[in-house]
Amino acid sequence: MDAQGRERAGDVDPADQWVFDPNTGSYVLRLNPGADGSQDSYGNRRPTAPRQRRSPSEDSYDSYGGRPGYDPYGNPGGGYEDYGGHPGHGGYDSHQSHERHDGYDSHDGYDSYGEPADRAGREGAPDHEARLPAQRASSGRRGHGGHGRRKAKPKRSGKRKALVWVGGTMGFLLVAGCAGAWYVYQRLNGNIDKVDVGINNSATTDGPVNILVIGTDARKGKGNTGYGDKDSVGHADTTLLFHVSKDRSNATALSIPRDMVTDIPSCPTKQENGSTRTIPGEQNVRFNTSLGQEERDPGCTWRTVEKMMDIKINHFMMADFNAVKELSSAVGGVPVCVAKDIDDPKSHLKLKAGKHTLEGEDALAFVRTRYSVGFGSDLSRIKLQQQFLSSMIRKMKSGGNLTNPPKLLKLGDAATKALTVDTGIGSVKKLTDLARDLSKVNTKNITFATVPVLDNPNDKATVVLDEAKAAPLFKMVREDRSMTNVKKQQKKEKAKKARAKKAPVSEVRAQIWNGGGLAGAAKETAAWLQGEGAGMAVAGGNAPRPLAKTRLDFAPSQAGQAARLADMMGLPPSALKKSPDGGGADGAMKLTLGKDFTAAGEPIDSPKAPKGVQKVNANDKNVCAK
Repeated sequence: MDAQGRERAGDVDPADQWVFDPNTGSYVLRLNPGADGSQDSYGNRRPTAPRQRRSPSEDSYDSYGGRPGYDPYGNPGGGYEDYGGHPGHGGYDSHQSHERHDGYDSHDGYDSYGEPADRAGREGAPDHEARLPAQRASSGRRGHGGHGRRKAKPKRSGKRKALVWVGGTMGFLLVAGCAGAWYVYQRLNGNIDKVDVGINNSATTDGPVNILVIGTDARKGKGNTGYGDKDSVGHADTTLLFHVSKDRSNATALSIPRDMVTDIPSCPTKQENGSTRTIPGEQNVRFNTSLGQEERDPGCTWRTVEKMMDIKINHFMMADFNAVKELSSAVGGVPVCVAKDIDDPKSHLKLKAGKHTLEGEDALAFVRTRYSVGFGSDLSRIKLQQQFLSSMIRKMKSGGNLTNPPKLLKLGDAATKALTVDTGIGSVKKLTDLARDLSKVNTKNITFATVPVLDNPNDKATVVLDEAKAAPLFKMVREDRSMTNVKKQQKKEKAKKARAKKAPVSEVRAQIWNGGGLAGAAKETAAWLQGEGAGMAVAGGNAPRPLAKTRLDFAPSQAGQAARLADMMGLPPSALKKSPDGGGADGAMKLTLGKDFTAAGEPIDSPKAPKGVQKVNANDKNVCAK
């Protein structure tokens, strides 16, 4: 007997309880199939005789047998009717002052996120079907005071997706759950593993977001013992830094080669007994040893990347082989392309040239393949992984994966089972908050790139960081600059540059202040400017306080001078600050050198991606592995 025929069976799969309602064109979550046979043709329990209505001072329920109200987004416990003081089908009217509970009342014992309810005392409603928001909006209401039946248009709001969480480049970008029932949250919450790395950041932030995504090659989990060393504690086999811009318009994912030689700093790790043990750092070792080896946890990889790139990371997410297998199957397969036949002896991947849709073991074999593509190196495999992840992101956002409740639950279940995260996002609620924050990023504005490296002359099996190319790339992340040609940003900067006509160099009058800490920077810059023809440039000394980025303060009448000085110094448009008095003494402009200043004559322009850096856009469907 299937799930629909069982009465309160403990093994009922929530995904089996979503049934299609032909009257509304939406799905219905049937929480309690009726044992008495009082069900309609598509499995929903028919309303029984209505309960006696309570007075407005009591906890009112609608005429369908005690069903509590819902808010406009379909969340239980809210939703006020505007019908002249009568309890409506959607809850209470606008004149009632009853307290709203978070999700379900205390009869259920949990709020809408599966947490224990804060208060007790309300009598619970009897079992009934739970409708999706679009259904509730279109359901007929019984007339009150002369009002007739009213229907609202179904509204597809972002809040309709109760569990949308973004995990970025490992294919967790836009994983969604479904349902408003507390046990679904409990189920997904129970799937998540978390590690206390000694850094507990808030789930969301108003600034840019940096998420470290780690794929470990540990052979733990069902069906993974056949992939080589089954006793391995694992390494940081696949690592990406997923950077999302402050305005959420774009994202950059930097793949870090596992065989890159780097320094691993000392890192504190939490022990089972609650104590903290510091793992000593190492110099000139492979990056992938930052996890697993010497009992290092994800916090060690976190700190290694922070030191390497000079950035701050907000969260980490880690997954093993099962993540690829389960997520690829949950979305119904991931489209990939290979330019030639592949028969890899290590990954056991066999594919004919052309396009394929892979899931499960085949999907895992694809992202593990290295010897049959490119030069047979880890760098060649990174390109395969970037193609796969880009395609998975597109697949998750298409094919009804975010609108079909059974698919949503299957996807959310697979994602949370595959994850290990930091304590800052260690619950479904926190992951949901993060998802809603980051889900604004358009796929076309997501760029995958690889950290630039060079062959290691001392060890052919490893690579070393290409400092010249990596420095501007890391600076782009620090300064929240996109690798994608975001039209809005380009248009804004172009307009700002064209705003004023440049004045002659001889008319530039400015005081130079040192706010970056580089000794003698103000005097050196003033002398350089004078040598370039700006005879009225003078050194002002040390700035009152340090400044991260160089800025030029000028009065409206000095716009031409500011444009000329910005051109000479290579200042980005964001460095120019118009103010009534210009900021400097005696009517001069005020140029304050920040920590981004390196030397007089060296441009302080916005960082740009260096030439030759391997990258691919997540929206590019024509990528084919060679």
